[in-house]
Amino acid sequence: MIPLALDPRFVNLAVAGNGPLALRRLRALRRAGATEALLFADAPEPELADEAGPFLRPALPDEAALQALHMLWIVDVAPAQAAELATLARRLRVLVNVEDVPDYCDFHSVAEVRRGDLLLTVSTNGQAPGLAGTIRRTLEDSFGPEWGERVSEVAALRQSWRAEGVSMPEAAQRIEALVAERHWLPVAERCWLPGQKQN
Repeated sequence: MIPLALDPRFVNLAVAGNGPLALRRLRALRRAGATEALLFADAPEPELADEAGPFLRPALPDEAALQALHMLWIVDVAPAQAAELATLARRLRVLVNVEDVPDYCDFHSVAEVRRGDLLLTVSTNGQAPGLAGTIRRTLEDSFGPEWGERVSEVAALRQSWRAEGVSMPEAAQRIEALVAERHWLPVAERCWLPGQKQN
């Protein structure tokens, strides 16, 4: 799999589905900044319809609707109907993901931790999503809300250094020194091999 971070301002995204999994996916897209992601649902649960608001389309996407999309998540849809919709989407060069059906997944949604502009992701290539979730929870404990402010601080420093003409390698060294000085990351204990002398 190719790891990418997509800017939702430049891609047309949609969810097709009617139930709680569709609601979870739509909310995840909203948190990622895709505030105008569409929901195609022919029988949406009330909470899902409320979440979609003006971006609700009261039917599953037809060919014309698919032609306007770049990526589509299909959840809470009957298997035969999901397969038919995914096949049509692929024919129209729309990237598609059918929940828990690897043969109809052109991409996988990663487990994620968001702290302001900091985004940490975990993927098992769709093979062990439960494990990815466990790792994500560990990252949540290790990278708390304070990391949002830390990223903003470093970004401001980087801008000032750029204005001063500081080179990228030098800026990287300064950031590494700052992180070490502030003890933002735990220092891994060195592992000694049997017979190896310690200094």
